[in-house]
Parts: sequence; C-alpha cells; structure tokens
Amino acid sequence: MNWNENIVQKLEWNAEISNLEEKQKVAQKVASIANDGDTIGVGSGSTSFLAIQAIAKRMKEENLKIRAIPTSKEISMVCNYLKIPVVSLMEAKPDWCFDGADEVTPEKWLLKGRGAAMFKEKLVISNAKKAYILVDNSKFVQKPCEKFPIPIEVFPDALYSVKEKLIELGAISAELRLAKKKDGPVITENGNLIVDAKFENIDKDFEIKLKSIVGVIETGLFIGYNVEIVN
Repeated sequence: MNWNENIVQKLEWNAEISNLEEKQKVAQKVASIANDGDTIGVGSGSTSFLAIQAIAKRMKEENLKIRAIPTSKEISMVCNYLKIPVVSLMEAKPDWCFDGADEVTPEKWLLKGRGAAMFKEKLVISNAKKAYILVDNSKFVQKPCEKFPIPIEVFPDALYSVKEKLIELGAISAELRLAKKKDGPVITENGNLIVDAKFENIDKDFEIKLKSIVGVIETGLFIGYNVEIVN
C-alpha cells in the first residue's frame, strides 16, 4: 500500500542554482556514465541533485537497474521520490560515485562541506572504485581556503578544545556555523557541530593534522583522493 500523498513530491533544491546551464551539462555527462546494474554513490550539492535527476530519467527511459548510496538524508529523499533503490555501505560497495565540490585546486585537492555532509561524502569517495567530482568553472582555485573556510565536524563536548587547537595550528578564524532558518547551530546528521576554520597555509599533510585533533570527527578537506574532475 502506498501513501495517498507523497510529501516529497514538491522537493526542490532549497536555493536558486547558480550557473544552472553549465551544471546541467555536467550532470548530463555523469548520467551518461551510468550502466545497468551499477551501484552509485550519490553526493550532495546542487550539481549532484541535477545529476541524479538525469540518471533517473535514463533509468525510466532505458529500463536500467541502478542502486544509489546517498550521502545525506536530502539526497536519500530525492532518490526515494525518483524511485531509485537506496542501499547503505553496510549492504553494498559503490562501483563509482559522483559528488560536487566548493573548491578544486590544480592538484585536485578538494574543499567540501558547505552542506555539512562531508563525513558520509568522504566515506563514500574513499570506498568507490572511481569518484567523479562535478564542478563548474567557478569552483577552480589555486589553493584551498581561497573562497571558503574549511568545514570541520566536531563532537559537541570538544567544541572549545578543538577551537583552541585550530588556533594553535594557524587558523585565522574558527567560527561555529549557525543555522540560517532556525535558532542555534547547524547540527550534522551525526549529531555533531560544524566549525568553519580559515587557514592561509595548507600543505599535503594538513588533512591528517586536522584529523589528529581529538574531537574532530571529519573535515571538508580532501587531499590525495583518486578523483576525476568533470566540468
């Protein structure tokens, strides 16, 4: 028995999508990669939102059997609405995955996490055989933190101690991320907080340095991952 009304039917991206035409072209590129029987890790972000819609269209038109491993509750809801079967990493390993990025350097270092889903995103990317990063030209930078701070997921009780360590590590600023449409901080799907930290000097070991701080669950800095940039 199905519900009489699907509350997700009006689900749309919650902000106007910038560079829409360019992102739609990128979404079509990644949708063309999908094959019958694939299990695909589906990232968060506006370009990923467009890409999963394009994949769903192919599934319907070509009768493809594809499963998705979503990286956020929002994307899981989208997959459910588009009738794409959802599985977890406990059930399957992704054949490949796609995701967006907020910044991409010439070395393919990534900055992600404005949607606060970087823990699951990194988990999926690190377990996929191939990871495609979908970006428009506005996302290319010369170094991380050029446009955005590094999002850092922090266990709530460690908030002050983590901020202290971030300052010792050279952070110019380290601010608790506040929710835009409710009172209080952003709470991740894991029940943690987000600290946005700005740094000037970031080397190849910086992700490891951040993760070594007790209380840091994950960071939005992706260094050394096997990714292919699609733009």
